[in-house]
Amino acid sequence: MAQTDNESSALAISLFSEILMADQLARSRLSKALPKGMELSHFSVLNHLSHSSSERSPAQLAKAFHVTRGAMTNTLGKLETAGYVHIRPDWDDARRKMVAISPAGRAAKEAALAGIAPIISEVVADIGEHRVRAALPILRELRVKLEDEH
Repeated sequence: MAQTDNESSALAISLFSEILMADQLARSRLSKALPKGMELSHFSVLNHLSHSSSERSPAQLAKAFHVTRGAMTNTLGKLETAGYVHIRPDWDDARRKMVAISPAGRAAKEAALAGIAPIISEVVADIGEHRVRAALPILRELRVKLEDEH
């Protein structure tokens, strides 16, 4: 039996309501576990840079995180002040800058990871690894679909 438009809308609203609430709760719990002064956005940028084999421009980072250049510049300024990133002029285009994670930034990322890993592991254990593995392809597909429309 085919769903009515109202049933489809209710299903979509329920899905997004759950995702948004889970996001809010996860951000809240993880933020409390981060080292003093570190924000979730700081950790996210440090984590991204630590997995990158090359420097990134602020514009590339802003695009990767779907934030404005101004928001990324603000985050990078805080990370630079803390000594977690190095920002240098782009030698090929002096109007641009390039960002790399510093040794202190790698250490800060590892400290943050040590704080949040137990929370994430506990949630996965409580839900069950097999159920999390089953949910990942659906969540990934949803993310890709939303990125395509961005």
